[in-house]
Amino acid sequence: MAGGRYIARDLRRGSTEAERALWEGLRDRRLQGLKFVRQFTVGPFVADFCCRDRRLIVEVDGEVHANPQQAARDGERDAYLRGQNYLILRFTNAEVLDDLNAVLRRIATAVTEDPCPWLRLKRIQ
Repeated sequence: MAGGRYIARDLRRGSTEAERALWEGLRDRRLQGLKFVRQFTVGPFVADFCCRDRRLIVEVDGEVHANPQQAARDGERDAYLRGQNYLILRFTNAEVLDDLNAVLRRIATAVTEDPCPWLRLKRIQ
């Protein structure tokens, strides 16, 4: 786990412009009072943003994610994270930079959907 912590720290330091913009909208409980963290380690993966209470992961993808090989890896990663009971939302850099408010609205909507994804873990236990 210590290795993941260092990787996450390096990723925070090297955030993209889109990640920094989204973080400004999510940090300090700015979105509906929800606590988000950056570069959160889940198993072998590091999520861009995570609201642990709601089991929600938000990813901001650059152009490399349009590559078929990367898209396949993203699919495997998402399957793992869903298996850990997380809901995953993916946005492109362009979506975040072009209309941050729309992205924030989609995130806010996701945490209020029924059935509540953050309750899935409680149902399993």
